[in-house]
Amino acid sequence: MPIQSIDLPIGTMITHFSLSDPFGAKHSSEKLFGPKGLLVVFTCNHCPYARAVWPRTIRIADYAKNLGINTVGINPNIHPDYPEDAPEVMKQKIKEWKVPFPYLIDETQEIARAYKAQCTPDIYLFDSKQKLAYHGRVDDNWQEELKVTKEELKDAITSLAKGKPIGEKQYPSIGCSIKWRN
Repeated sequence: MPIQSIDLPIGTMITHFSLSDPFGAKHSSEKLFGPKGLLVVFTCNHCPYARAVWPRTIRIADYAKNLGINTVGINPNIHPDYPEDAPEVMKQKIKEWKVPFPYLIDETQEIARAYKAQCTPDIYLFDSKQKLAYHGRVDDNWQEELKVTKEELKDAITSLAKGKPIGEKQYPSIGCSIKWRN
């Protein structure tokens, strides 16, 4: 059964982080910001919701980069019961999917908890002042990309980059629950 992202106040300040990618390189949120902002996506390899939107997320990341907004993926599902999300598999997926942005390991799940992330994918768009501008879904049809009628994340990125207000109605992302460790 899918889980929804929770409603967070727009304007919430980013929680900064320093995490490693599966190749051992460290990345800090302060250095990941583009001139116009940062897109943070909690995601994983195995969840059907996350897998369905990975190609869209990659295209959106390329689009956002051209507008001055960088992207980072964070995998909070480092859990012995979910070997498909292990760092070794992340390396394979980065190559297979040609992921153009850092895809980081949240091994302690501390960052996912700080963000109040609930599901994969759980999407946060921060402006250049490091304040939350959008927390919602990629688009209006996670299952069938050809039936998408509203690309809400892309619209939010476009508005943010142009200095225009982002629509007040933001629909929650849905996905598999984060695989919390006790």
